[in-house]
Amino acid sequence: MEENSTVSKRPTIKDIARESGYSKTAVSFAFNAPSRISEKACRQILETAERLGYIPDPMARNFSLRRHLSIGFLLPQVVQFSLQNPYTQQVVLGIGNVCEKYGYTLTLIPPLHKSITEAVRNAAVDGLITMGMQVEMEIVSVMQTRLLPYVTIDGTPDAQMPSVNIDDEQACYEMMHMVLEAGHRNIAFVSLSEDAFASPAKAESVPNKRMRGYRRAMAEAGLALDASQVLVSECTMEDGIRIGKTILALENRPTCVVAMSDIVAIGCILACNQAGLRVPDDISIVGFDNIDESSYIVPQLTTVDQPAKEKGRLAAEALFTMINKETLESVHMEIPYRIIRRESLKRL
Repeated sequence: MEENSTVSKRPTIKDIARESGYSKTAVSFAFNAPSRISEKACRQILETAERLGYIPDPMARNFSLRRHLSIGFLLPQVVQFSLQNPYTQQVVLGIGNVCEKYGYTLTLIPPLHKSITEAVRNAAVDGLITMGMQVEMEIVSVMQTRLLPYVTIDGTPDAQMPSVNIDDEQACYEMMHMVLEAGHRNIAFVSLSEDAFASPAKAESVPNKRMRGYRRAMAEAGLALDASQVLVSECTMEDGIRIGKTILALENRPTCVVAMSDIVAIGCILACNQAGLRVPDDISIVGFDNIDESSYIVPQLTTVDQPAKEKGRLAAEALFTMINKETLESVHMEIPYRIIRRESLKRL
């Protein structure tokens, strides 16, 4: 029993110092600041460490560097919903590619005990990227208290908060104008659920900005958008199918479904297929995001192309600029979008 305990004991810096003949301080420098000792000393220490099978404790190393070597991405909803949305997945991919470039890990941070504020307080990261955050929120003061740099995607542009956005309101105005121009008047809308950071009362949340765009286009056509026309989805395929079935069961079935999320729009198409209806012959459906699946589904989906991966990349590059205490070239980045008309929208 004693022999097994000896074999399984991890070598320490003290062991390396004893075997190599150098001080514990020199051993620490060899791993964390090799320029502070001679090349010969560094080589001998690292060779000794390798011979002993020593692997540095990442927590101890990060403590000595005063960095965690990880950035956090605050998931906009619980994991169950966030990672079922391909748009969020693409944002994560863009962030992750930049983390790899800088030698950092990426920590995904869902609400902790249903509290995003508690999650921020406990996050062992050097900076944070959020989706949909607004400057007056409680988590902002928590990050400022912790001196954590942060960037928001799809948030509210503010002098205190670097952001990456598209013009959501204008994109939805143009999409709605296209739908109306195609002759549709009986329309169902599928909104996004409010994320972990926002409340429905916040005028600058993404769902509210997009709804303003729809309303503006309808008002110009002499139409009003009634609350009874709006359903809310959790942005998953399954929920899109549920929403689609709900819409098809309406007594006065709409001629067009306008969804704020491609994955939900695709779920609605599948619900139509299951009901024996054809899109767009029996009902038109349009989405938002231009995820890869939107061009694979039959019929291909009319949608707004917003470059999710590029959003993640730009946000991460901005965050690393701040972590390295450099000056941002642009605090607020608004990137272009495109309206992509495909087969799922029919002219009446």
